[in-house]
Amino acid sequence: MGTRPAFDEIMGRAGSTTPRDALVALGAWIETTPDAELRRRQQSAEATFRQLGITFAVYGESDASERIIPFDIVPRIFLADEWERLSVGLVQRVEAINAFLHDIYGERRILAEGVLPPDLIFGNPQFRPEIAGIRPPHDIWAHICGIDLVRTGPDDFYVLEDNARTPSGVSYMLENREAMLRLCPELFREFRVAAVDSYPDRLLETMKSVAPLGVAAPVCVVLTPGHYNSAYYEHSFLADSMGIELVEAADLVVDDDVVWMRTIAGRVKVDVIYRRIDDDYLDPLVFRPDSMLGVPGLIAAYAAGNVALLNAPGNGIADDKAIYSYMPEIVKFYSGGEAKLPNVETWRCREPQALKYVLERLPELVVKLVDGSGGYGMLVGPTATKAEIETFRAALIAEPHRYIAQPTLALSTVPTLATAGLAPRHVDFRPFVLTGSKGVQVVPGGLTRVALKEGSLVVNSSQGGGTKDSFVLMDNGAKPAPTTQLQSQSQTQEQVS
Repeated sequence: MGTRPAFDEIMGRAGSTTPRDALVALGAWIETTPDAELRRRQQSAEATFRQLGITFAVYGESDASERIIPFDIVPRIFLADEWERLSVGLVQRVEAINAFLHDIYGERRILAEGVLPPDLIFGNPQFRPEIAGIRPPHDIWAHICGIDLVRTGPDDFYVLEDNARTPSGVSYMLENREAMLRLCPELFREFRVAAVDSYPDRLLETMKSVAPLGVAAPVCVVLTPGHYNSAYYEHSFLADSMGIELVEAADLVVDDDVVWMRTIAGRVKVDVIYRRIDDDYLDPLVFRPDSMLGVPGLIAAYAAGNVALLNAPGNGIADDKAIYSYMPEIVKFYSGGEAKLPNVETWRCREPQALKYVLERLPELVVKLVDGSGGYGMLVGPTATKAEIETFRAALIAEPHRYIAQPTLALSTVPTLATAGLAPRHVDFRPFVLTGSKGVQVVPGGLTRVALKEGSLVVNSSQGGGTKDSFVLMDNGAKPAPTTQLQSQSQTQEQVS
């Protein structure tokens, strides 16, 4: 998979000068819009983001609070039939993730039947024995998933990783669209683009749908660690867009296994919490006792069935990259069918033969920590120095169970405005999938992350990546949009880290 040239999502073949049939209008727009005009529009978008305070932090850096994630003006486009195939695969995968979480914190059939080695679960720091046996309302664990995808060819999509804890980035999806509607309205006249501005409404519907049984008018809140968190803009933006309260730990109190919110008018019972706090800090009585960010007694209220937590505590086990390597088997075990979205080929370094293979080919491979995120703790062999490779070799030999390895994929590219003008840059994609008591829905859009450095495969914002708007077409060709299209989409707004 890693040897062929990168697939150009606009032109099709690398080196082609003719756009794919359905994207001729985009090719013409790129060709006829001067670089200076593209740059002016891009700078206008970034100035707006800065005014809105859409920033993120890179922990440990003094200027972190001033950072915006760079925005690129050239959109990435998914044709309607491509999106249909992706959506079917995403629904299947998220349903399997929910079934897996429900099983390992309950009956553990998948272990009893020998599909997974038990030590992969019980020896994993993301497995939370404290919540084993607790059933979340409506038996839903992963309410909000961000499934990271990469593309290597016209019909070749692979899941790079699963994010079922607190996936971020949806505010960038929404703000990027708002910017494109304002700055490039001509593209929405050329293409019938599915709107994404309904996301806050869909999220609120999902939250209400999973309220504890018997609650007629659920009170929902967003729980944030506070304004120093890297995704704080997203937390406040989502709460504001949904018209619900943004709370910190000090705003909540648990009394007799019921969660209450302190307000100037007195205490209000809380039924559903979209928590943006990691498990470790969620409840000092159950997890880290030194946490100042959590709510004492929250897990007891959850265990009593008096509050729903999105996403459920314990979901981190589904994000683990060693578990990811078993996802084809997990999907088949719970769905009865083959995975419609394949994994990237993965070697589990905990297995001696796999470790031997990886050590022999380190300069060719990508090596990742099983619990890593944000582009940290990884080696991209082809671009690493000899010293970096040898450092990783020593780490692999010392603690092989902490790592997986994958081939260096030729990620697809999309034209991107670089210093010298438009140039191909590698991209990945994070669609957002919501699961409520009424089923699973895939938002028709998502976050395209782009590696802004020439040749780089690392798209994470913490490593210098940027973002693009992601158009999902409502048909497979450029057609004039109805006059209501712009109106229906211009009520948007949302952030990544």
